[in-house]
Parts: sequence; structure tokens; C-alpha cells
Amino acid sequence: MQCTVEWNGPEGMLFVARTGSGHVVAMDGAPEGGGNNLAPRPMEMILTGAGGCAAYDVVLILKRSRQDVAHCNVAITSERADTDPKVFTKIHFVFTVKGKNLSEKVVERAVKLSHDKYCSAVAMLEKTADITHETKILED
Repeated sequence: MQCTVEWNGPEGMLFVARTGSGHVVAMDGAPEGGGNNLAPRPMEMILTGAGGCAAYDVVLILKRSRQDVAHCNVAITSERADTDPKVFTKIHFVFTVKGKNLSEKVVERAVKLSHDKYCSAVAMLEKTADITHETKILED
């Protein structure tokens, strides 16, 4: 896996990342940090990546478990250290899964498997953060 990140200077703190899979993502900073608030912050991208990684696992596990899943959403809240480096210290995932006749046991197992075994992003973030999760199931 590879990517490049290029500063879009000389004004501001806009960076453009190009991924090895051919996609482009912009990142920027807050005005008080020299940015222009034109794109997500780099640390938001890390949190977003962890959410995407975990949600991907959950949907894949549910499909393989023959669950009739129609929708999966994950809301993430976090806390960071007060001093540099301002790593994540707490991250909480709330998965909302919607479908027909979903088994609560299977959905909870999918979330647990993602967090305990499959999600690489969560595994890395666990080095500094206390990571918790919960599930909500809605009938379609």
C-alpha cells in the first residue's frame, strides 16, 4: 500500500493525498493552525478510516452470515490527549444496523469480530486509546 501527500502551498495548510488505488483526498487545518478549513483534518481522516474499516468488516461478516442487512452506520466519538502528541485516548463506536429479521447475537458478534480480530485501524488505535462499541438494530 502506498500514497503521496503534497502540500498545496504557499498559502494555508491544504494537502492533497493520492492513494495507490488511484483516489484523491484533501486535508486541511483549522484557521487558528494556519489552515483555511477547506477539507477534513488529518486526525479526522484517521478516525474516519477506522470507522470505514470497522463498518466494512461488520457488513461483510453479516452478509457472509446470511443476514438480510440493508444499512449500516457507525457514529464515532473520541477524546484526545491534552499535550503533544495529541493521540486518541478514547474512541467509542455506535453501530446502527438495519435489515430484515436480523439476529442480535449475529450483529453483536460481527461488531466484536471486527474490533477484536479483523479491523487493522482499530488494532493500531488500541495502542493509545480505550476503544468501546455498542450496537443498535433496526427492523427494515
